[in-house]
Amino acid sequence: MEQLNQSIYKKTKAPIKVLQFGEGNFLRAFVDWIILKMNQKGVYNGHVAVVQPMPMGRVKDLEKQDGLYTLYLQGLEDGKAKRIHEVIDVLDDFINPFEQYDKYLSYAESSDLEVVISNTTEAGISLDPNDLDFTKCPTSFPGKLLAFLYHRYTYFKGDYDKGLCIIPCELIDNNGDELHRVLLELAKLKGYDEKFMEWLDKANHFTSTLVDRIVPGYPKDEVEEITKELGYVDSSLVKGEIFHLWVLKKEAVVEAKFPCNKAGLNVIYADSIKPYKERKVKILNGTHTAIVPVSYLYGIDTVRETIEEENLGRFAKEFIFDEVIPTIDLPKDEMNSFASSVLERYLNPYVRHELMSIALNSISKYKARILKTVHDYIERKNMLPRHALFSLAALLNFYEGKRGEEVIALKDDEAYLATFKKLYEEYYKDLNEEKLVHAVLKDTSMWGEDLTKISNFEEMVRKYYILQRKEGMKKALIIFLGEKQ
Repeated sequence: MEQLNQSIYKKTKAPIKVLQFGEGNFLRAFVDWIILKMNQKGVYNGHVAVVQPMPMGRVKDLEKQDGLYTLYLQGLEDGKAKRIHEVIDVLDDFINPFEQYDKYLSYAESSDLEVVISNTTEAGISLDPNDLDFTKCPTSFPGKLLAFLYHRYTYFKGDYDKGLCIIPCELIDNNGDELHRVLLELAKLKGYDEKFMEWLDKANHFTSTLVDRIVPGYPKDEVEEITKELGYVDSSLVKGEIFHLWVLKKEAVVEAKFPCNKAGLNVIYADSIKPYKERKVKILNGTHTAIVPVSYLYGIDTVRETIEEENLGRFAKEFIFDEVIPTIDLPKDEMNSFASSVLERYLNPYVRHELMSIALNSISKYKARILKTVHDYIERKNMLPRHALFSLAALLNFYEGKRGEEVIALKDDEAYLATFKKLYEEYYKDLNEEKLVHAVLKDTSMWGEDLTKISNFEEMVRKYYILQRKEGMKKALIIFLGEKQ
């Protein structure tokens, strides 16, 4: 069987307008797919040169297939299981700057080039004050990018029209602003003159982003079956979910030169990314964290089974729609649409999402993902969010480390685990639920605050904690769902 390349698939042609730092699964299943859709819709005419950010990487593998690879998207859409595939053909050139530094810098001389996109892991956007030798390929991503931008500045004699639109996708807050800051600081350490510093600061346009698509990557367990289906060998095959969201901070120049929001996709240029990030953290991630201890102690092992089960599914939906959505400042129809898409993602028949994989570091996750919802809900509604506190009570029970006769493999900060171990040893001496709940909620090292100081908080958590211990999670949840609010 032939390998995928231009001998069996004809590529489209377009000028290289995008320099992409990163050749991994996510960028290929997300950004490069979006660029393909932009081209297909006629709102863009651009292809990509891929830069390998680390000495070890996959640019040579991509080059062997002429940049062609197959993307499988699968999940639920409008309640129906859907699985589609398409060849992505936007990757045209492949650069290992550690071996091809001159070729890498030559792209800085391109008049066609307009956009830089990156995904170099969260650690990629960080300052290395010693990465200052630009006679060879710098080690860090900011070093590589600064060397590239300085070469461009020199080649085009400081022309402000030759600045670039820089769009990072790394999963850190304010990624565009942070990359901008690191580059300016590195340029100062490098000793560049004021004219270049001003060009770097003003001619280039840094756009912070929020990305969202689950990308399982190369489907090694299914590759034989998929190869038979495709009729060719594809060593760069990648899988992703159908759902996608890209929010970019509104920047007029970037939006004009890279109109990814015009291709009919779930892509938004927004005045602020903050509410969209809050929405993702509170709903997608927060609901994961809220359901884990409840569902696992109920006897369920996966996210999909949780949503499919009548009582657990109701619990999750009420948590989202009754307690989380009212705390986020976005239009209600947008919020409802996003929440519905999250529930649909949870039901994806192609993904087995184990609850125990989400359970890692549940204390810090509850603190980061749910406590803000608790405070915001109290502030807006002047009452406690019952589902969030029922989940917290379940978390205290979960950290006993038992599901019936089964030992739960708890994974968290050693200090937290030691605290719970000690508290449960003491609990079994006197069976004092009030003492245990009080000690946990008062522990500022866990929560960053004394939760017993919130009015009626301790009483409600203790009530649900005792209910779960006395009745078991199944009956306790049924009783909880039957309570009048």
